[in-house]
Amino acid sequence: MVSRSAFLLFCVLFLATEETLASLFSSRLIHRFSDEGRASIKTPSSSDSLPKKQSLEYYRLLAESDFRRQRMNLGAKVQSLVPSEGSKTISSGNDFGWLHYTWIDIGTPSVSFLVALDTGSNLLWIPCNCVQCAPLTSTYYSSLATKDLNEYNPSSSSTSKVFLCSHKLCDSASDCESPKEQCPYTVNYLSGNTSSSGLLVEDILHLTYNTNNRLMNGSSSVKARVVIGCGKKQSGDYLDGVAPDGLMGLGPAEISVPSFLSKAGLMRNSFSLCFDEEDSGRIYFGDMGPSIQQSTPFLQLDNNKYSGYIVGVEACCIGNSCLKQTSFTTFIDSGQSFTYLPEEIYRKVALEIDRHINATSKNFEGVSWEYCYESSVEPKVPAIKLKFSYNNTFVIHKPLFVFQQSQGLVQFCLPISPSGQEGIGSIGQNYMRGYRMVFDRENMKLGWSPSKCQEDKIEPPQASPGSTSSPNPLPTDEQQSRGGHAVSPAIAGKTPSKTPSSSSSYSFSSIMRLFNSLLLLHWLASLM
Repeated sequence: MVSRSAFLLFCVLFLATEETLASLFSSRLIHRFSDEGRASIKTPSSSDSLPKKQSLEYYRLLAESDFRRQRMNLGAKVQSLVPSEGSKTISSGNDFGWLHYTWIDIGTPSVSFLVALDTGSNLLWIPCNCVQCAPLTSTYYSSLATKDLNEYNPSSSSTSKVFLCSHKLCDSASDCESPKEQCPYTVNYLSGNTSSSGLLVEDILHLTYNTNNRLMNGSSSVKARVVIGCGKKQSGDYLDGVAPDGLMGLGPAEISVPSFLSKAGLMRNSFSLCFDEEDSGRIYFGDMGPSIQQSTPFLQLDNNKYSGYIVGVEACCIGNSCLKQTSFTTFIDSGQSFTYLPEEIYRKVALEIDRHINATSKNFEGVSWEYCYESSVEPKVPAIKLKFSYNNTFVIHKPLFVFQQSQGLVQFCLPISPSGQEGIGSIGQNYMRGYRMVFDRENMKLGWSPSKCQEDKIEPPQASPGSTSSPNPLPTDEQQSRGGHAVSPAIAGKTPSKTPSSSSSYSFSSIMRLFNSLLLLHWLASLM
């Protein structure tokens, strides 16, 4: 009888642990029955005593303890990371180039910066020890900046560290005289003569968990180590106020903020942006999107690398009529205010839209769009539909841009321009409005679903394991592969890891398998 019991014990424990071996590096599984785990268990009466070993209550409490410990790291089921001041993004129209911005906190003590959100580049940079920067007084920017904008000084932050040329993420290492020098950077953007340059540093980005659409208290704050561009010198549009207080690159390269957050285990390797019709929106790190969303895979263009968030359009449709030979690849670029199509496709789309407009063509001073009109009323035109594989369709319900109404006349344009690149376009913020755009880097796909971008309507999914109490170190050189600073869609960075950064659902199911197996063992033992 003893040998039979021992055999049954071996079989049950083997079955229970077979699938947990995949999580060998997770201490939560290895130490399920450790003294540490037992010490954390309290009975319902708050007594320090444990139920009898191998009893049903004993195993139930152990399973509950493991689940509680996982929740301490994973957070609630609908939890995601947001900037410490909240998920809200803001825009102020033409004053800031129609881009969207959010407040972030950096350093110790923390300093706030109003950064532009750009999926078309990778580096987070902020004005720093400025030699040539845009004005930082709030009065210069009217309604958008409610307080003066800040300048970063690494020497004033106790958590800042020099980022050396020897690090594999230093893309300018060849320009360094010594590997012990501080890594320089220069980022050139698509807009003419627009750039940021300076030195790279490490510091803390302050975030917080957003659970059930409520910011958690201060004890849940997350201090994530990221690489920051100390932007000493800006040029072009940045001196004109397009990104006066910095820019957060959200691209796929390893130097971007989402890459650091996911590698540190703080979130699922995904994020979402949502822009509404009222110049507001939301950003959520770790958001995988709702189950009802449509999606299409990201494409690799150069040397089998993901050089940006690029998708393939199979056809452009106006209403229910799809135009022939209108397939192209396009960047999904929140750093661009408007949309660009390859020349031939642009012409087909514009002429088809023009055919539905009963208004007077007109040129407006300072407006570069070719197809502009004036009328007593805004005409109703068919939606522009971008068809993707598997019958997924991205619908642009309001393809026209109304920019002025005066003396009973409405002035409007088709806000699309030729891209100047054969077969390649880019979808800007104007055509993302009304959608929750999910940049799922874990599964390398773009997701979208209609949304009013109201916080109480968005339920971001479960986050990945990660410490919330202390700064997460940057990945070591061995953990990184060289990734360029994505500076424009044409010369962006490296492929992010496809390995899922979270096994949260798997870990919980493993707990329940083990719990059920132990119950089976208890039942078998009672029969012997």
